[in-house]
Amino acid sequence: MRLELPLGHPDFGRLQACTCRQAAIRSQIRDRLYSLSQLDELEQLTFATFQPRGRPNLPAFNQESLQQAFNVCQAYAHELDGWLLVQGGYGCGKTHLAASVANEAVSLGIPTLFLTVPDLLDHLRAAFDSEDTPFDERFDQIRRAPLLVLDDLGTQSATEWAREKLFQILNYRYINRLPTVLTTNLGLEDLDGRIRSRLNDSALVRRAMIHAPDYRHAAEDINHHELSSLALHAKQTFGTFSLRDDEDMPPEHLRSLKKAFEAARKFAEDPDGWLVLTGTYGCGKTHLAAAIANYRASQGYEVMLVPAPDLLDHLRATFSPSSTVSYDRRFDQMRETPLLVLDDLGTQASTPWAQEKLYQLLNHRYNAALPTVVTTSSYLNQLDARLSSRMLDTRLCTIYAITAPSYVEGRVRRKRKK
Repeated sequence: MRLELPLGHPDFGRLQACTCRQAAIRSQIRDRLYSLSQLDELEQLTFATFQPRGRPNLPAFNQESLQQAFNVCQAYAHELDGWLLVQGGYGCGKTHLAASVANEAVSLGIPTLFLTVPDLLDHLRAAFDSEDTPFDERFDQIRRAPLLVLDDLGTQSATEWAREKLFQILNYRYINRLPTVLTTNLGLEDLDGRIRSRLNDSALVRRAMIHAPDYRHAAEDINHHELSSLALHAKQTFGTFSLRDDEDMPPEHLRSLKKAFEAARKFAEDPDGWLVLTGTYGCGKTHLAAAIANYRASQGYEVMLVPAPDLLDHLRATFSPSSTVSYDRRFDQMRETPLLVLDDLGTQASTPWAQEKLYQLLNHRYNAALPTVVTTSSYLNQLDARLSSRMLDTRLCTIYAITAPSYVEGRVRRKRKK
């Protein structure tokens, strides 16, 4: 049939399938995409079966993060407009929410393709040897799918071919503004730069960031007592901190101590962004950092206080055959904790592995704007430039330099006067 269209219309004179034929074509497309998908295995993953507040006893910070991600994904499923990016650690609920969007779309009759990124690439590779579906046809099915849901972006092999095919698919969908859902446990900075630039388009992409532990582990596994050194600093509170008014030292040193004390107390009441405390050994940095941690813990919040060298030791320990915790789970505990107090940054071994792990940890918390306290006796220009650049970002981070000498030095001076 031919549609009655004005002269000059791009479809003028072109044969069109009749309405019943178009319905049959849509049904074929829907069935074909569903047969490629993994949704028959994930049919139980719906918004109705998702726990928006997480498991019982989950910290409030994690509950709020899950609820917000749930709301964003549910709103997207009702509109299917633009792209949706769901980020978070292993087992936090990303795939459940992505599958919920896909299952909702399928229930409305919308042709949907749901695949992990490695499986998508496997489907493309298999098409090279397929007589039934040539590669070009399979590639076109994927990039033109009315709704494409790609799970685990970043877990695919990093071959040049894989990067190029994935970019071609996503770039086509980006240019044509086709509804697309992506999940990843990586930060944007760890993705291919071409894909990252498109995901940074806030006019097209909605983002749901999940800060929550792995659902698959028991509730008691989400506490951080096994990692935190907080018990060793139980007596270091704001009440036991001395402003050293009785010491004979320059006024500017006393002022720096008082400013740091007031900033720490304010941060403890409402952690927002990063707080960096610098100064010589024994000047009071760790006491103030521990006071923040003790105050938050007393209010029922999850806190991890750990010296930088110990943090790296905890990660190395997961490589032992006797370790009961995987490296990925341990690292996820560290980067997702609601409040991280990282003590003595700069005293750790400066091996490339250590530098990379600290960068990955702090860069994730920087991008996610997670409350973080850092103490260091190093000058910022002595630290990894990637870390110092984030600490110097005044939009997120506030630095307080304690210029007072160590408490031990102060006690020695008092004894000499006596």
